[in-house]
Amino acid sequence: MVKLNTNENPYPPSPRILELCRNMDWGQLRLYPDPAAKVLTDALAAYHGLLPEQVFAGVGSDDVLAMAFLTFFHSSAPILFPDITYSFYPVWADLFQIPYERPRLAEDFSIVPSDYFGVNGGIIFPNPNAPTGCAMGLEQIREIMDHNRDVVVIVDEAYVDFGAVSALPLLKEYDNLLIVRTYSKSRSMAGMRIGYALGNPRLIGYLNDVKYSFNSYTLNLPSIYLGAEVLKDETYFQETLRKIVETREWVQRELRALGFIFRDSSTNFIFARHRSCPALKLFHALRKKHIYVRHFDQDRIREYLRITVGTREEMETLIDFLKQFLDAD
Repeated sequence: MVKLNTNENPYPPSPRILELCRNMDWGQLRLYPDPAAKVLTDALAAYHGLLPEQVFAGVGSDDVLAMAFLTFFHSSAPILFPDITYSFYPVWADLFQIPYERPRLAEDFSIVPSDYFGVNGGIIFPNPNAPTGCAMGLEQIREIMDHNRDVVVIVDEAYVDFGAVSALPLLKEYDNLLIVRTYSKSRSMAGMRIGYALGNPRLIGYLNDVKYSFNSYTLNLPSIYLGAEVLKDETYFQETLRKIVETREWVQRELRALGFIFRDSSTNFIFARHRSCPALKLFHALRKKHIYVRHFDQDRIREYLRITVGTREEMETLIDFLKQFLDAD
């Protein structure tokens, strides 16, 4: 099986994980973990050059984002997020009864900053966006921030390590900016469920107030310690990113030669359509060969497939099959 449908990292996390597991005092598992996850938040603060009180940790970025929706989006004005974006944004908005509007992406799938200048109750968008893989520059994000000083703006940076520019420098300028990240993609730790938010201490304090009001013990003890440990191995982290990016660039060249159309990706996936072969036909043909990619039955993107970048060997299997299938079609 070649699994290219959930954007997991094809490489294992840092070897430091195994070493820490060997030496961890597992007797601690009888105790509740630290509610503040201080070992992890302190490590993340040091890694990003921030204060510990500027970091909030949760059970994957989904938990952090849901907490942010619950904490900050309670105006009668609608929150804004793109019409094509992460599928859980409308789920959380509906769950918490938050009104929302979805500005339409440009025809090239880019976010139009001016669409976010009107009255709203908050803004959220991924950078790079998912499932399109398109990234915004820092100046475009600054434009949105400048026109939204009185609401919380969340930048979801789940894929930022694969080639986009982080909004992290803007935290010094905007006290209403919240950046959310995850260990599930670039850090190869989807199974540990670690996510975190970076922002002004007041925003982080509000997130903690809401969390502590109903569930103090969110992150488990191994996640706290292992999440801190991997930050010490920057060499391994950068090498893994390099391999994924190099494979992504190779796959993009191969897909274009086969007649696929897409914008250059800034993520660990490629969002592409074929010039003549329907997406569902490709999707089912790939699945019969146990090659799994993602198809979205959604307006504007039904002819696209989202293809996770796996190992070079996995991607060669994909390309070899597509060559045979498209030649025979």
